[in-house]
Amino acid sequence: MGSSMEGSKAEFQRRSYWRWSKEDFFPEESFKSWPAYVSALGQTHRRFRDRFVGRSDDATELVDLRRQSVNDMKRCLTWWDLTWFGFGSVIGAGIFVLTGQEAHDHAGPAIVLSYVASGISAMLSVFCYTEFAVEIPVAGGSFAYLRVELGDFAAFIAAANLILESIIGGAAVARSWTSYLTSLLNLPKNSLRIHTNLAKDFNLLDPIAVVVLFATATIAMISTKKTSYFNWIASAVHTVVIAFVIVAGFAHAEPTNLKPFLPFGAQGVFQAAAIVYFAYGGFDNIATMAEETRNPSRDIPLGLLGSMSVITAIYCLMALSLSMMQKYTDIDTDAAYSVAFKSVGMKWAQYLVALGALKGMTTVLLVGALGQARYTTHIARSHIIPPLFALVHPKTGTPIYATLLITISSACIALFSSLNVLASLLSVSTLFIFMMMATALLVRRYYRRDVSTPRDLHKLVICLLVIIASSTGISAYWGLRPHGWIGYVILVPMWVAGTLGLQLFVPQCRTPKVWGVPLVPWLPSLSIATNLFLMGSLESKAFLRFGICSGIMLIYYLLFGLHATYDMAHGQYQRPDLAEAERKAAAGAGGEA
Repeated sequence: MGSSMEGSKAEFQRRSYWRWSKEDFFPEESFKSWPAYVSALGQTHRRFRDRFVGRSDDATELVDLRRQSVNDMKRCLTWWDLTWFGFGSVIGAGIFVLTGQEAHDHAGPAIVLSYVASGISAMLSVFCYTEFAVEIPVAGGSFAYLRVELGDFAAFIAAANLILESIIGGAAVARSWTSYLTSLLNLPKNSLRIHTNLAKDFNLLDPIAVVVLFATATIAMISTKKTSYFNWIASAVHTVVIAFVIVAGFAHAEPTNLKPFLPFGAQGVFQAAAIVYFAYGGFDNIATMAEETRNPSRDIPLGLLGSMSVITAIYCLMALSLSMMQKYTDIDTDAAYSVAFKSVGMKWAQYLVALGALKGMTTVLLVGALGQARYTTHIARSHIIPPLFALVHPKTGTPIYATLLITISSACIALFSSLNVLASLLSVSTLFIFMMMATALLVRRYYRRDVSTPRDLHKLVICLLVIIASSTGISAYWGLRPHGWIGYVILVPMWVAGTLGLQLFVPQCRTPKVWGVPLVPWLPSLSIATNLFLMGSLESKAFLRFGICSGIMLIYYLLFGLHATYDMAHGQYQRPDLAEAERKAAAGAGGEA
């Protein structure tokens, strides 16, 4: 009987990866019928309270949820792969576009300090991601980590923002790819797009962006290891371009262009830092590959910390070379490096710069297709979205359904929208998730169920509230009174008191097994402060859009996600693949009898 059932399961899994039934989308008891759904809606308050206080644990994320994918992803990556994935996911068009724009408008030659400030903030987040990825090496990344430490509802907020960020971010990069191709071919702006009579910002159709999205997604779906090989080659080409930009830039440097060094003051430096910070975005995709890493405890710290350290140095050198080639008032905000090289007699170099940016965006899309699909896979394993998207293909070892979900959604937006309205929304989402990650790390270190006393829990909550409130206050005061100082005299000591109180009065309940963030609680607390500070540098409209999107996401959660995850957590669902396999096994056993 046992061998018959196992054989039936294996046979079913091999031949039925492609499926599209109602049970594959909604296998939970709450969606079996309309009466069952109405009954579930009637229990919304009770179920919400259950999911709000409910927590996952390491074993559930590492073992139980992974069974939802039926097949395992292949452990085929090393620290070398992760390091190059780090380069591929981070070094895109941002460094070529944002550097000139912010040097001209906000920071001047001090743009190098902006990259230092944003690089430090990014590294703080990298520390937090690295510790979690080593301890909980699954595909879910920040979603899985937040489920364990802050609960299902906090994880849903992260999941919703991650999926939104994946879809819109991929579409934005794909449309930028078309723009850079136009520049490389020396064609008029928007000449490669189809002009229509649709509304403004939706009237330029971009079929090239759609093709690029599907091309990179196809590579990602075929094989993770082959994607790594492709990324190595592309990143090697990009390294040559970057080396040329740095060397040629310093060869034509004029130190007098660095004066005045701070034309816009410290306010300009930090305002630029809030914007160029997003040239560091994408490193969180590396954490999602932990499930496919051969030795996570060794490879993830080397890959993540190693690549981000080198990238920070590269960004600072590139920013400094640009500032020394041209006076900041003469820097072109649209094509800074191309125009700078032209001004020193190297007109041909603009094509090399455009080629480098084009390659950068290609690997950003490629690594994004890998990371975003793995986020989505683990989100589907928890049933926040239909579990069909959790399935891993038995031959490729990749989550094809999840990859297609993100790619098709991105392609639809990239075809029609210029995305000007939603660009700043991505910034808020990213910083918000990074802030939650730092908070979750402090919770992981200082709270453990069945170990921490209620008194210690109360002290932890108070300290965290003081840290977050003072950090928010510093950010708001900087935005409202950039030249003031009285607020800092109150708020900075509050932040110090909250962090010091955590260190002195709340005992740590967990010690990392292999690798941990140093100087806890100070570095995670500083990460909370810097992410909130950078959020406060964004325009108010970004927060309005973030609030509207969050409201829409909450409606989805209350109508569907809440009930699906509740049934999943309480075992009130049926896996269609195993149900079918068991029926076949039972039928086979009956025939043998």
